[in-house]
Amino acid sequence: MRDVVAGYGGHAILHGVSLSVRAGETLVVVGPNGSGKSTLMKTAVGLLRPYSGSVLLGQADVTALGAPARASRGLAYVPQESNIFRNMTVQENLQVGHEFVNRSGSAFAARLEAVLDLFPEIRSKLRDTAGHLSGGQRQMVAMAAALMPEPSVLALDEPSAGLSPRNAEMLFEVIGRVAASGVTLLIVEQNTRLGLGAADHGVVLVNGRIRLAAPAAEVLADPDIRRLYLGGA
Repeated sequence: MRDVVAGYGGHAILHGVSLSVRAGETLVVVGPNGSGKSTLMKTAVGLLRPYSGSVLLGQADVTALGAPARASRGLAYVPQESNIFRNMTVQENLQVGHEFVNRSGSAFAARLEAVLDLFPEIRSKLRDTAGHLSGGQRQMVAMAAALMPEPSVLALDEPSAGLSPRNAEMLFEVIGRVAASGVTLLIVEQNTRLGLGAADHGVVLVNGRIRLAAPAAEVLADPDIRRLYLGGA
C-alpha cells in the first residue's frame, strides 16, 4: 500500500498509509479500537476503493480491481465474520474454495491432502457440518478453504476474535504452520501478544496513521508503544 487515503462517505479513516509485506513473510497490524485496522484490511483486499494512493500485488497495481479480481491474482481473504458456509460440510467448504479460483489447475483430491497436512485438526471433521464445529475449528476451515486455490498472499482479519485464550493460541500455532509453508500473510489482529509473536514485522496503526513499523519483536518490546497503544504495562 502506497500513500493510501481511504474511508467512507467522503470521510477519510486512513491518512496516507504506506506498508509492504515481503514475499514469504508475515506482517501483523495492531492498534487500539477505532484506529482504522478494518478499513486498512478492506482496502487491501479490494472491498473498499481508496480515495488516493495505490495497492500493489507483486509488481501489479491492483488499486482499481475488486476483491474477486484480486483473488484471481493470488490474494485470499478470510473475514472476521461470515467466513464459512455453516450449512455445508467441511469438505464442501473446501471444495468451494478450490473451485472459486483454481489458479494452479491442481486436482481437488491432491490439493485437499496438501491443505489438510497444514490443518490436521479438521481432517477427521470432513463430513461434519461446518456450523457444528467449535469457533477455533471454524476458523481453521475458513483458512483452509482460502488456501485451497494456492494463493500467494493470505489476509486474515481478526482471526482470534471471539475465541477463548486457549483456542486463540492453538489457532496461532496453525497460522505459524501456514507461514512456514511459504504463504505471505497480512494479519489484522486484536491480540497483540499473539499477533506480533507470530509475525516477522509489526505495524502499529493509530487514528489512521502508522505510528511504528518495525520487526515484530521490537514493536512488542517497546515500552512506550505498549503503554500508549497496546494495553501493556
